[in-house]
Amino acid sequence: MATKGLSSALTLYGARTLTLSQAAAQAGLSEAEFVDQLERRGIEVTESERAAALGNESTARAD
Repeated sequence: MATKGLSSALTLYGARTLTLSQAAAQAGLSEAEFVDQLERRGIEVTESERAAALGNESTARAD
């Protein structure tokens, strides 16, 4: 895994410059793997993005 790509993707996602899908692609990870990396670092992931990434649309809530 390219650490520089991951670090950049995490930063850009955290600033909401990239979508979760775009940031995961930049990091060279699946969306589910990228969500895991975000959560390990305490970077907020919306429920809808988490559900979409994990293929769990039924857990998404309408706010």
